[in-house]
Amino acid sequence: MKADPVLGAHIERLGAYALQVEPFDVGPGAVYTALARSITSQQLTGKAAATIFGRLCALGDGAPPAPDVVVAMDDTVLRAVGLSGSKARALKDLAAHVIAGTVPTAAQLPALDDDTIIQQLSAVRGIGPWSVQMMLMFRLGRPDVLPVLDYGVRKGFQLVYGGDALPNAKTMTEQAKAWRPWRSMASWYLWRVVDSPG
Repeated sequence: MKADPVLGAHIERLGAYALQVEPFDVGPGAVYTALARSITSQQLTGKAAATIFGRLCALGDGAPPAPDVVVAMDDTVLRAVGLSGSKARALKDLAAHVIAGTVPTAAQLPALDDDTIIQQLSAVRGIGPWSVQMMLMFRLGRPDVLPVLDYGVRKGFQLVYGGDALPNAKTMTEQAKAWRPWRSMASWYLWRVVDSPG
């Protein structure tokens, strides 16, 4: 609040910071499952995403089928559960990366810095920086994440600082220097500004 009084006024109005972190299970397939869910859910409503992910998990006894099973699976099986062709290819690419050992496990993630996690997971088809940033914030509780491509964060920024158009990444990154090392907190408040513009 001291570093950025403009945002600080909204922080004071909106109250205590309450970002909810849902840590990964300790199981070896936790990251694979989370990324499979992310791929499945893209550009869908919550209900539709849950239905398709449920069908996918039915192929794997309550969880997504094991990576080696997915790699060997015919695309028509994945399409039959409701995945588009591009999502089926993304799921197979994820499985191949897990088999190759390039997707960190939940046990390995805490030792890796944010940029390394973004780089490694973004190498998977269908997993972009935004998906990884959401994981960093909501699953790993990382305090200094700024999702500059997130519509809600951009809209909140526009509401707080003004402007006729949504801000670009450069503008947001420059302003966010004042928020370091707590950019996740600032992002959370920008989301809340959209919910309650006041």
